[in-house]
Amino acid sequence: MANSGDAKPTTLDVLVAGAGYVGLAVAVALKSSRPGMAVGIVDAAPAGVWEKDGRASAIAAAAGRMLDQLGCWTEIAPQAQAITEMIVTDSRTSDPVRPVFLTFGGEVAPGEPFAHMVDNKVLNGTLRRRAAELGIDIIEGLAVSAFESRGASSRVHLADGAAIEARLLVAADGVNSRLREMAGIRTVRWEYGQSGIVCTVRHERPHNGRAEEHFLPAGPFAILPLTGNRSSIVWTERTAAAERLVAGDPLIFEVELEQRFGLKLGEIAVEGKPRAWPLGLTLARAFVEHRFALAGDAAHGIHPIAGQGLNLGFKDAAALAETVIEADRLGQDFGTLDVLETYQLWRRFDTVQMGVTTDLLNRLFSNDLGPLRALRDIGLGLVERAPRLKAFFIRQASGLSGQTPRLLKGEPI
Repeated sequence: MANSGDAKPTTLDVLVAGAGYVGLAVAVALKSSRPGMAVGIVDAAPAGVWEKDGRASAIAAAAGRMLDQLGCWTEIAPQAQAITEMIVTDSRTSDPVRPVFLTFGGEVAPGEPFAHMVDNKVLNGTLRRRAAELGIDIIEGLAVSAFESRGASSRVHLADGAAIEARLLVAADGVNSRLREMAGIRTVRWEYGQSGIVCTVRHERPHNGRAEEHFLPAGPFAILPLTGNRSSIVWTERTAAAERLVAGDPLIFEVELEQRFGLKLGEIAVEGKPRAWPLGLTLARAFVEHRFALAGDAAHGIHPIAGQGLNLGFKDAAALAETVIEADRLGQDFGTLDVLETYQLWRRFDTVQMGVTTDLLNRLFSNDLGPLRALRDIGLGLVERAPRLKAFFIRQASGLSGQTPRLLKGEPI
């Protein structure tokens, strides 16, 4: 796709920087909706790195509908675990019993759970194969070194000296986005002093699709069901403690894990090496510039307490693709700021709202203050006794609330 030296630059309609699931979804959504559109992807990560990702993600019902519309869900479905029930507890790590304060269950439509759990490498691999079927080239192992927007296009320079001209450059290169920095877009950002430990465990007995979120003084401890007798763990700890746990003796790690996980599913064993990621809140002050748009974690990085990070990114992908495709069909230049501001208005309030919500939830539940614990437990109990309020939260978690892009409704653009 790209050239090198002083050769004439490759010309594209849209270049996506970042081959994670959001960047791939943007490219696949554009190309499948507008086959004649020239779309390419460039990714700084070396080839094959995505295959080593041992994490898993919660795919909300709306995101599942989008993946189905993009021709991916048929391949993903046999490897996806439906979440049939979710329970919430609030206790201390040492408590012998964890009372359940809140339960969620049900479907958003007959036969459609509100979410599924999918291994990241399955999701990424399926989107990559779909991109290949659509003729989308992916340049791997090359970072964007610079870009400038001039009139009718952006000229994007790669680390090997190649250049690409694109009518629109989409930055989907993660929460520490270099392209966002190059564009001069500032962020609101703070660290929580927490890290999220992520690992997969195998257990003796089946989980029956139940997800659990235990609010502990150091932060939430989530058990999320995977296919087979496996579960994905997202374990929030103070950063220093998290680093000690993942770097220390595996036996100590398993003992600490077992204390939080319990033995309700029998003996547990950790698969692979646990890893820890620092947690914080990052919100871009702008999502767009002339011929430039942010999507996914490059636009917003939030706490995993609500499990909505990936789904916010997929909503970005769907909204951006719909904005670009509709403008193109009307003969408009979709890379101009006035068109891209439609996408920004669509997505910025939603992401700020979710960022503030997860921030408040984390501050409310990641502590051991007696009066605050009593207050929040009363609140959880009241929600448990309000079916309509619970149904509202399920609708929110499914990604089907608010102004929903067509792809997330399962409709073509």
